[in-house]
Amino acid sequence: MSNNLFDEFGPVSSKLWKQKIQYELKGADYNATLVWESPEGIKVKPFYHIDEAKDPITETVKTEPFKIGQDIFVKDADKSATRAANTVKRGAEAIRFTVTDATIDAEKLIAGINPAIPVYFYLHFLSIDFVKKIDAIAKDREGAIYVQPDPIGRLAKEGNWYTSLNEDFAKLNTIALTCKNISFIGINAGLYQNAGANSVQQIAYTLAHVNEYFNRVTNISQPIILKVAVGTNYFFEIAKLRALRLLFNLIAKEYGHNHDCHIIATPTKRNKTIYDYNVNMLRTTTECMSAILGGADTVINLPYDALYHKSNEFGERIARNQLLVLKHESYFDKVNNPADGAYYIEELTQQLADKALTLFKDIEANGGFITQLKEGTIQRKIQESAAKEQELFDSGKEVLLGTNKYPNKNDRMAHDMQLFPFLKINPRKTLVSPIIEKRLAEKTEQERLENEKVSNKQ
Repeated sequence: MSNNLFDEFGPVSSKLWKQKIQYELKGADYNATLVWESPEGIKVKPFYHIDEAKDPITETVKTEPFKIGQDIFVKDADKSATRAANTVKRGAEAIRFTVTDATIDAEKLIAGINPAIPVYFYLHFLSIDFVKKIDAIAKDREGAIYVQPDPIGRLAKEGNWYTSLNEDFAKLNTIALTCKNISFIGINAGLYQNAGANSVQQIAYTLAHVNEYFNRVTNISQPIILKVAVGTNYFFEIAKLRALRLLFNLIAKEYGHNHDCHIIATPTKRNKTIYDYNVNMLRTTTECMSAILGGADTVINLPYDALYHKSNEFGERIARNQLLVLKHESYFDKVNNPADGAYYIEELTQQLADKALTLFKDIEANGGFITQLKEGTIQRKIQESAAKEQELFDSGKEVLLGTNKYPNKNDRMAHDMQLFPFLKINPRKTLVSPIIEKRLAEKTEQERLENEKVSNKQ
């Protein structure tokens, strides 16, 4: 007698499955009933079978468990240093400082952090001297230090360079030649997702963004950091990160760059809401799960109240605890590459990669990413995708519970707003039209807030 319990069952081919499904449909059309098409043009089947599976994708192999990250916006070095040290004691495994002032004492910021903890510096400026100081600190430090200036990302988001194209890249090349202990290029790829780009566009624009640095900066000898935003389409987001890593490695090899990319993932802001805000915790939980299963190196969660509250200990603790539960109670760190061999995810990964590579090649054939930003092509394509998604939300086909589906009419938020959560208009002269981040629920929320004000006056 065989010890394999499945030996007595005959194999079931994909053809037999389709025949059984067609029988159960009682004459209904298989494709029209069960196959749906994503915004990226990917047709999703009701089942995936080994008969139709391609060879597994091995380029996405990742061997280290994800790190639980914490964002800290730096205003005061002493306060931020204390907060960073306390955050590590409470479970954070990586710290990312957002620095807007080049006079901040970087050494003071990390003095109280365990030297084994990775540290990221997300810079809103480009200073050779500041980066050199961090490089000197990193020389004798056990944990990795990543610096994230992004001149192209600034152009895309703000419409202008730090100084100019030539000066910005001259500074980056100086940093490349003089700083050997840090990663010094970071891509703000989350901008594209938060502005409404679909998954194929996000991957292709990130790659074209990276390719500009490969072409213009010599001697990139450290990993490149990709900061991505993760949306709500669970399996597609897993596949998106896998496809991004796959294609990054493909392009990097052409330049002799042998480092894998380093992915920081955060939940998107696009689907977050100020009404029924506790649902944000459910959204960020599944988005963090997608990030982990997709192979992110560091995951930084978004507090449920980040849209309307200033940074606060409670919201950040809840966000961090969500990741602690995923890691230490749900054991999301125990298996490397758990999505490997899942036919659906493998197929999605391959299709996203194929479509993104085609779009990437088209961008390069038409002058490259910076040229297409200057021409407005990238902005227009993102606006078109965003408009389609907005239409789905406005019509109720894309659902945000508590906002355009089952809203609580008694929910009041006007009294609790510490931050302005809507698109801010900042008229200024720009070199290119900025890529604008905007949430789906903004118009609906503004109308509800206005109605609250009217009710309060009555």
